[in-house]
Parts: sequence; structure tokens; C-alpha cells
Amino acid sequence: MQSFWRSRMNMYYTYVLLGRDLKNKKEYFYTGMTDNLKRRLYQHKTGNVKTTKKFGNTKLVYCEICLNKTDAIKRELQLKTGFGRGYLKRRLENYLKKRA
Repeated sequence: MQSFWRSRMNMYYTYVLLGRDLKNKKEYFYTGMTDNLKRRLYQHKTGNVKTTKKFGNTKLVYCEICLNKTDAIKRELQLKTGFGRGYLKRRLENYLKKRA
């Protein structure tokens, strides 16, 4: 069934990782966009992404799917703003509390 959908439409993923900076031990959100989430998460995990390399271990904490690349890029940019970070903190409130 997955190949049926994959062959008929492109999907773009806006995703958020939670990572801890190895140097100062502070947690950060990393927001990105890709057309292949599995491949991109592997790149983050293996240290092949300069921005998240300093995080050490990262965890996928949020993901949205768009059927249009421009929409996914716009959403990524929105989540990177102050409003977007606030939205993520509210959206992930229980998950973040549970971890603390």
C-alpha cells in the first residue's frame, strides 16, 4: 500500500529534532524539511549534518507531511520563528514535561 501512495504523489516532511549540545548541555530544537525522512534522519544520526553534529544524539519529536514542497518550506520557516518555537513547546508540552 505504501508504494501505491508513494508512486502517485510526492510527500515533503517538515520535521523537528530535539538534541542536546554536547558542549554546554543545553537542549535545542532543530527544524528541517526533506522529501525522504528516513534518509535525512539517518544523515543526522551518523553526524553527516553540520548543524546537528554538535548535538550528539538527536530524537525526532515532531513531523508534518505536505503534498507541496513550497508549503513544506513555508512551514519549516514558520516553525523557526519565535511563534513557531512557542507553538512547538505548547504542542510538545506533555512530552517535554515527562522527560524533565
